[in-house]
Amino acid sequence: MKLLYTLFSFTVLCSNLCFSQDNRPWNAQWIGLKAPFDNGKSYGVYYFRKAIDLPEKPGSFIIHASADNRYKLYINGQLVNIGPAKGDFYNWNYETIDLAPYLVKGRNSVAAIVWNEAEFRPEWQMTLRTAFIIQGHTPAEDVLNTNDSWKCVQDKAFSPLWGFFAATNGEIVDMNKTISNWQAKDFDDSAWPPAGSLFQGNLKGAGDGFGYMLVPSTIPARELTYQPITVIRKGSSLPATIPANTTATILLDQTYETNAFPTIHFSGGKDAGLSLSYAEALYDHQEPYGSHKSNRNDVEGKDFFGVKDSLTSNGLQDQTFTPFNFRTFRYIKLGVHTKDAPLVIDSLYGTFTGYPFKQTAIFKSADTTIPKILDIGWRTARLNAFETYMDCPFYEQLQYIGDTRIQAMVSYYYSGDDRLARHALDLMDQSRLPEGVTLSRYPTHTTQVISTFSLWYIGMLHDYYMYRHDNDFIKNKLPGMRGILAFFAKYQLPDGSLANTPYWNFVDWASGKDWNGGAPPKGSDGSSAIVDLQLLWAYQWAAQMDPSPLYTQKIAQLTNTIKLKYWDAGKGLFADTKEKDHFSQHANSLAILTGLVSKAAMPALGKKLLADNTLTQCSIYFKYYLHQALVQAGLGDDYYNWLGIWKENIAMGLTTWAEYSDVGYSRSDCHAWGSSPNIEFFRTVLGIDSDAPGFSKIKIEPHLGSLKNVSGEMPHPFGKISVNYEFKGGQWNMELQLPANSSGNFIWKGKAYPIKAGNNKIRLQA
Repeated sequence: MKLLYTLFSFTVLCSNLCFSQDNRPWNAQWIGLKAPFDNGKSYGVYYFRKAIDLPEKPGSFIIHASADNRYKLYINGQLVNIGPAKGDFYNWNYETIDLAPYLVKGRNSVAAIVWNEAEFRPEWQMTLRTAFIIQGHTPAEDVLNTNDSWKCVQDKAFSPLWGFFAATNGEIVDMNKTISNWQAKDFDDSAWPPAGSLFQGNLKGAGDGFGYMLVPSTIPARELTYQPITVIRKGSSLPATIPANTTATILLDQTYETNAFPTIHFSGGKDAGLSLSYAEALYDHQEPYGSHKSNRNDVEGKDFFGVKDSLTSNGLQDQTFTPFNFRTFRYIKLGVHTKDAPLVIDSLYGTFTGYPFKQTAIFKSADTTIPKILDIGWRTARLNAFETYMDCPFYEQLQYIGDTRIQAMVSYYYSGDDRLARHALDLMDQSRLPEGVTLSRYPTHTTQVISTFSLWYIGMLHDYYMYRHDNDFIKNKLPGMRGILAFFAKYQLPDGSLANTPYWNFVDWASGKDWNGGAPPKGSDGSSAIVDLQLLWAYQWAAQMDPSPLYTQKIAQLTNTIKLKYWDAGKGLFADTKEKDHFSQHANSLAILTGLVSKAAMPALGKKLLADNTLTQCSIYFKYYLHQALVQAGLGDDYYNWLGIWKENIAMGLTTWAEYSDVGYSRSDCHAWGSSPNIEFFRTVLGIDSDAPGFSKIKIEPHLGSLKNVSGEMPHPFGKISVNYEFKGGQWNMELQLPANSSGNFIWKGKAYPIKAGNNKIRLQA
């Protein structure tokens, strides 16, 4: 079983990468169910089949495939691809797959399941109607083009099971009604009617844009890896026989949170009911504790809440169920209620799925907690990366800009794979409204605007500018950046300060005075220091990427206004409002990061941010910015001591980072905006950072704290950077390896030492 999934994963990953796309006009048709009065907009599950004869096993056989909502493609009974990647009508992705490894000489069957969840679809899913398309890469593969030579039927065994989640809903499947083994090579489809041709498939820019504007997916196929579930916390071990007229419950524990396609095999038990429910953690009794979760390892006396799939057995042998969409879980509750015949649960396992990131970063030290933090952070990052980055896999699966900025930086530092980040920047740019502002998240089928997230989009674009080597990509995004800044300019007062910026001004899930739904307090004129500081920072980023006298003027004006309007000399702090009656870590962190605080004053302000508990505190999310400010203030050697919330997560049994700093009441147990230590152990502790656009100059300024022997390496656009620091005999032995075509500076106690490509050795007294 493991070998099967490993081979599948390897083949599909290669399929998207190993050849160029074909830009010839498509001649395939979008197809669907051929039925009177069917408009393709209702919930439904559909099977498509076609047989082809080949004189020889081909060396390559490349096709492009897409669907609405989604598809799984099978060749001769074997799953070969799942898609398409998320997009919108103006950029509807198709996947490119080489079918040759699965094809044989002679008769071959090609089969697909396409499902449309209609009004029950995930929030990220856009839809026009049920539709499926395959287009041959060259005329040699046009034999598989979708048209009325294909066959199609609806499987009426499926119905939705609503579950209060934006990410996904459950399925109800009556195995008595389902069409079994429809994907098998030798399945008899002679009674199936032909599919109905809907309309021509067109690449983006061809024709009038009706339907779907097809574009090639720019990301690789998602990983699929066998993942057993072996720990039983309650009930029988598996396999298990459930006697007739019995109700049984089995609680399985993956032991860590995961995203996986669960698969259950069962036999017998005519008309028995089965349910599979999925949860990140178990809740304390909801009465009287509400939504409180204590230690995530505990299962006794707990309530179970999560997405559920419900099945009815047809009594036959070898029944199988796998849901359309992956499920997020640590715990699975399997419920069975038999009638007059016993039911056998043969097996239950998962198939992990996600964007195929590979870890290339390494951090080594004697400390035993750091590996736990890095491992949990990387798991959290991976579970929030699929066809886009996601805020959380269990509840929403939406790509929010504020979250994604941090997630992309984790990708740069920990993997070096920037394709998902590029895809995210493309989608965010495509989400912009005519007035210039982006949506808060994209793709999505409902509108939500967090105007401050448009400013973080400019920050994410600047991150790409500094850490990746791709000026052409940045140039293509500059018009959108200008549109965003033009939007904000409309709401600037004569002094440059923003007043009553429309939409949701979310900054952080902070619990300070007059913070409303994550938005900071405003002054009587509608202004906010935090939002003004974000705008100032955005102008500073823009000025580096797109130099303009306008940005220079805006920066100078805002810098002066913020100092005059919000600085409280008596407290030695920037206030949140012009009345100077609210103060936060947020405003003062941003003041440091935007250069409003002199170098001499930064250490004292940084210490105040750590010591003054009357300040509105940053959550685990915004600590990303707080920690950068503290490092800039010269306090970076204390970084390890700032990780209390991450250590609390570990102590509470979490295997991914919680959404909120209040771990007991955190909604989501898996939010990658908390994975910033996977950046900072390299950028702050090891000290590796970009010092010029494209990472062409490297700055290495370690903050080792109490560590005396530490090493690590991380990816770089030109190769990798490795460092080794050892304190021995009263001196530091520093060894630094830089990739070809790079140079930079090593900084120690304020002094810079030039370093070059290749090996650099530096010895310094303590």
